[in-house]
Amino acid sequence: MNKIEDLYRIFEECRTICTDTRYISPNCLFFCLKGANFDGNAFAEKALELGAYTVVTENSDLAGKTGFYVVDDVLKTLQQLALFHRQQMKIPVLGITGTNGKTTTKELVVAVLETKYKVAYTQGNLNNHIGVPLTILAIPRDTQIAIIEMGANHVGEIEDLCQIALPNLGIITNIGTAHIEGFGSKENIILTKTALYHAVKKQKGTIFANINDAILTKHLQDYEQAIYYGNAQCACNGKVINMTPFLQMQVGDQQFETHLTGEYNLYNILCAVTVGLHFGIELKEACNAIAHYEPQNHRSQIIVKKSNTIIADYYNANPTSMNAALLNLSHLNHPKKVAILGDMLELGDVSQEEHRKVVDFCQKNGIESYFVGRNFGQFSSSLHHFYDNTDELNQYLKNHPITDAMILVKGSRGIHLEKTEIL
Repeated sequence: MNKIEDLYRIFEECRTICTDTRYISPNCLFFCLKGANFDGNAFAEKALELGAYTVVTENSDLAGKTGFYVVDDVLKTLQQLALFHRQQMKIPVLGITGTNGKTTTKELVVAVLETKYKVAYTQGNLNNHIGVPLTILAIPRDTQIAIIEMGANHVGEIEDLCQIALPNLGIITNIGTAHIEGFGSKENIILTKTALYHAVKKQKGTIFANINDAILTKHLQDYEQAIYYGNAQCACNGKVINMTPFLQMQVGDQQFETHLTGEYNLYNILCAVTVGLHFGIELKEACNAIAHYEPQNHRSQIIVKKSNTIIADYYNANPTSMNAALLNLSHLNHPKKVAILGDMLELGDVSQEEHRKVVDFCQKNGIESYFVGRNFGQFSSSLHHFYDNTDELNQYLKNHPITDAMILVKGSRGIHLEKTEIL
C-alpha cells in the first residue's frame, strides 16, 4: 500500500488533525510541524501522552514504536495527505484569492450558499501552505460545496496551493500591491494570483469575475466558462444607493441594507450573489442572506462606542485597501471625520512613496489623522498627529479623547491597532 494511502487509513479513523500540543484533542492525528522558532518533533512523545492516536514525526529514533509514524518531511506529508483527501471528493471546490476582499467575499459567498447547501470553508486566516491542507482535511463527509481561501506573499504560492486544493471553481477579487516586497514587482503578483485561473481552466471549471477589472478580464479572454458580474449585460449587476455608514444596495430588483461599510464592498457582494445564482439560489434569498451577514473580523466592521462610530478595518492594510478605506471615509456624511492609520508593511522600495500618498490624501481632504509607525513618521508635521507605536497613541488619547466622530481605524497587523484606546 502507498504510504499516503496507509496514513489516510489512519486519518479515516481519527478525522481530526492537530499541530499544537496546547490544543490537542483525544485520538487525533498529530503532525509535528517545524517553524522558524519551534520544532514540533520535540513534542512528539508528549503529543502521544496527551492523547493523540498517531503522531507524524521526522524523529527517526521513534521509528517502529507504537503510535508514531516517521516520515522524511512532516509538512510535505500533511500536504500530500490533504491532496489525497481532496481527490476522494466529488464536490464543487471554490478557490478564492485576491489582494483585497478575499475573506469578506468568502464569508458572503458562504452566507448565500448556506441558505441551500452544506458548506465547508476556510476558518480564520488558514489560507497558506499549512492552513489550506488543514482546511481540506477538516471538510466533513456530508459537505456539498467547499470554499478554500488562498493567500500569498511570494511568487508561486497560489500555484502550490492549487496543486493541493484542485479548485474547479475560482474567484480572484482583484490584484493590487500587497506584500510587494516579497513578490518583487506588480507583474509577479499578477502571475502568482492568476495561477488560480490556470488551475480552474485545467479542471474545465467555472470562474467568476468582475467585468470591470481589466487585469482579470484580460486573463479570461475567450474562456467560455467565465461568469461575469458588474454591468447590465452580466449575470448580476447592482449599485450603491447610500452609505449611512452602512452600505445600502440595489441588486437587480432587490433593495437592502447591509451591515458592511465601504463602496469597495459592492463587487464582493455582486460576486457572492452571482455564485448563489449559479447554484440555483433565488436573487431575493441571496440578497436577504447578505443583508443579515454581520462582519466580526475587523474588516469593514461598524462599532458604536460611546459617542463615536468606528469603522474597524484594521485586520490588515496595503496601498489599495488603504486608499479604498480613505475614499469611503471621505464620502461619508459626517461633521467630524478622523483616521487612525498604522504603517503598511512589506512594501519594500515603494514604501516611502505609498505612505506619502496617504498623508497627502488626508491633508487634501481635511481628515484629522493620527498616524502610527515609523514609515508614516518620516512625514511628521504639525498638521497631523504622529506616533511611533500604539502605546504612544494611547497615552495621548487618554488625555485628549476623541468624541462625536466617525473614526476609521486601519493598518497592518504588525502595528497592533487592535490595542487602540478607542476600541
